[in-house]
Amino acid sequence: MPDLAELPDGDLSDITENCVGDLERFIDLAYPWGEPGTLLEHHPGPDAWQRTFARSVSDEVRSNAFDGHTPVMPILRAVSKGHGVGGSVMAAMLVNWISSTRPHSQGVVTANTNTQLETKTWASVRRWTKMCVFGRMFKVNTQRLYHPSFPESWFCSAQTCRSENSEAFAGQHAADSTSYYIFDEDSSIAEIIHTVAEGGMTDGEPMQFRFGNATRNSGSFYEACFGKDRDYWKPLIVDSRTVRFSNKVLIARWLEQHGEDSDFFRVRVKGLPPRASDLQFIPMDRILEAARREPASFDDDPLIVGVDFSGGGQSWNVVRFRRGLDAVSIPPIRIPGEQTRGDRSAFLAILAGLLAERKPELKVHAMFCDSAFGSPYVERLKSMGYANVHEVTFGQTLNPDEKHCHNMRAYMWSRMKEWLLYGAIEDEQRMTDDLGAPGSHLNKKDQLVLESKEDMADRGVASPDDADALALTFASPIAPPKRPLKRKGPRQRFADRGAGGNHLGWTH
Repeated sequence: MPDLAELPDGDLSDITENCVGDLERFIDLAYPWGEPGTLLEHHPGPDAWQRTFARSVSDEVRSNAFDGHTPVMPILRAVSKGHGVGGSVMAAMLVNWISSTRPHSQGVVTANTNTQLETKTWASVRRWTKMCVFGRMFKVNTQRLYHPSFPESWFCSAQTCRSENSEAFAGQHAADSTSYYIFDEDSSIAEIIHTVAEGGMTDGEPMQFRFGNATRNSGSFYEACFGKDRDYWKPLIVDSRTVRFSNKVLIARWLEQHGEDSDFFRVRVKGLPPRASDLQFIPMDRILEAARREPASFDDDPLIVGVDFSGGGQSWNVVRFRRGLDAVSIPPIRIPGEQTRGDRSAFLAILAGLLAERKPELKVHAMFCDSAFGSPYVERLKSMGYANVHEVTFGQTLNPDEKHCHNMRAYMWSRMKEWLLYGAIEDEQRMTDDLGAPGSHLNKKDQLVLESKEDMADRGVASPDDADALALTFASPIAPPKRPLKRKGPRQRFADRGAGGNHLGWTH
């Protein structure tokens, strides 16, 4: 085989034509497997499951025998996988294959959160396109891959999966080529996105690919992999333990921590759905509905503040406000952890300023602070005379009345989850991502256990600082403040006595 990197573009086109119906061959030819000095130096080729997947797709492409104008049935594939098996890599290789072998193809790539899309899924597309020998045919940036001569008709774009962006998935047609959609972490993508994407499957040689952890035991991803639609989607279930490059040390730790039969291990390693309930603790549909809801509160609802402190690094110091069902009207305060690592005084001044506020609409009735890095702040604020500051230990064992929750963190998130049925949050990507980030499971005592930040970090999920700050506002119920008692005049006291009122002369 000649060195493809040295071939002119015309010769490259001849080679890609031979890969139209052979995804596996394309993958073997397109990337510098095993070449010293490259990212693939220690990788002789794709993993076994990726080859199985590629052969399955190739077989159906050849069976369809698309002639360039007569529409064929869509190619539908779903992969339910454990953590770290290379799903985003497979998505990137699909983008490269379709773009390189199908002139004027049009594609959309999305993921369950904007963070996942930007830092993993689309980042993988960009990285593998740069390694791809056919990649020089295209331009690729943070939002789009396209052929420079036909940017409007030969492209693949990265799109957020937020419901209000559903129109970006509509109207995509390639009657003489391939219209395709790739969904990463699909179990948490809103159903409306899939419904709209179906409109792009009506002509040409359409394709849809769905990858993800089966965090839910319901919904369209579950149905595609394990339910009534599995015959259409021809699912592949990938266990992390069988994959060459998965983190076996981490898997061993999860096995010891959770047990092989736990829902956590089933979803994160085996690629299977949870038995008891959805592993994603708060459903994305509930989060997005709260983000679209108009805020509401009573005049006497107490203003409660939650403060999640950073220990430095990538995490943030976050202050969030909630009054009844309204967590929108007062914007959050967010300060990078690096700014408070050596000097806490500025952040302390901000918190003291909030507590000193006397305007009725801004008067803080309770401030709940995470004890992990917040203890020094709480101690200083109390010494300054602010008695309404409370320290909360996330890992604290609860009283007997809350035995259904493993610890304080699970209790607060559980209350927040119920509140989201009626409450309103800001329509902001960071917040919605954070709320949907943690998984959950039941321990041997049937107690709710929220996925630890350590486990979230191990699977590449950022610390949910904004959501933890809001959860802190549910640490303890706060009753509405009593209205001040007013002394009645003699005439009103006399009238009350005649009307059977109280004889003390006080009223609320």
